[in-house]
Amino acid sequence: MSARRPLEGVTVLDLTRLLPGAYATLVLADLGADVVKIEDPRGGDPTRAFPPLAGGTSVYFHVLNRNKRSVTLDLRAPAAAGVLDALAGRADLLVESFRPRTARRLGVDAATVRARHPRLIHCSITGFGRQGPYAERPAHDLNYVALAGLFGVDRIDHEPPRVPRMLLGDIGAAMNAAAGMLAALFMRERTGEGSTVDVPIFEAALSWLTFPAADRLVAGVDRDRGELPITGRGACYNIYRTADDQYVALGALEPKFWKAFCDRIGRADLIPLQFAAGDAQARLLAEVTGIFGSRTRREWLERFADVDVCLTPVNSVDEALADPHLAARGAVVERDGSRFIRTPILFAGPGDDLPASPVAVRPSPGLGVDTDSVLTAAGFDDAARRRLRADGIV
Repeated sequence: MSARRPLEGVTVLDLTRLLPGAYATLVLADLGADVVKIEDPRGGDPTRAFPPLAGGTSVYFHVLNRNKRSVTLDLRAPAAAGVLDALAGRADLLVESFRPRTARRLGVDAATVRARHPRLIHCSITGFGRQGPYAERPAHDLNYVALAGLFGVDRIDHEPPRVPRMLLGDIGAAMNAAAGMLAALFMRERTGEGSTVDVPIFEAALSWLTFPAADRLVAGVDRDRGELPITGRGACYNIYRTADDQYVALGALEPKFWKAFCDRIGRADLIPLQFAAGDAQARLLAEVTGIFGSRTRREWLERFADVDVCLTPVNSVDEALADPHLAARGAVVERDGSRFIRTPILFAGPGDDLPASPVAVRPSPGLGVDTDSVLTAAGFDDAARRRLRADGIV
């Protein structure tokens, strides 16, 4: 096995739909796993149709399903159980994202699948987990974030909550699911047995509270005084508009960085005010805001190019994708006119330099294009595949 593709030889059956499962298995695919995406013959994963489209398929599907294969299988058909059973017998992991009741009805729940395949690792990515009063409720990322209290820590004073552009619960659940599946693979190496991985999106959203709610978690209180100045009220950790209507981000949280910033702008008098409270901090923020407004973004970046103060531009999306550091590390991979953000996990063997671009990108698959090859490998001959097609099962 190549050290740069640590999951080569691992087969994953991906029965999930939409973002969380797709991103979780994308991580595994980029690490070398053979991810076989099981899709409904009648249109496939709903993400395929989400606008905007490129070449007839959603841009979201394109970026989430590279390096995977697609097999069509109507899980609602009784005869599909035998097909899925044959595929599961050759797989290491099965991932599904149905509500618990639906998973049981389709026969893809952990108890049903692992009863026949005890070495198989079953991962369930659900909204609220397999048990609990919310287990069968429908919800989306906005609901999980709202329930998890994240709107309460991501706003200043009494401003109304805003719909976030980042899907925190979904991506958080995906990363936890990927970690859980890797841990289960490691445990199977030691015990010879598979296991069940349960990842609720609600609890993944809740995990984002670990840092901002630390005071409540540890002391049972919520104190503004003495908290880290990372909420937009502090001058040393904030975003500032420059003279050319661009923005820079100052992250001078540690006193050494704040001192270096104040020294470079010739304002040593501001150094002791870094953690001032109340009106004093508000006046400091206004002062620094005015200072940054006196020069362009380029001028500020040039002025601090040789000083450790944690000052960066606030990039647009296009600027971020073209960032020279990311380009040097191969973090954005281009293939056939499209760009892909590679999984940020790099591997190297002993004494090897990390590769600039370890992910060999294969574009997202057309619906069902790998059905024949996957079923053939699972023991279905031409006649069997024709019968499955004639019955609308694949």
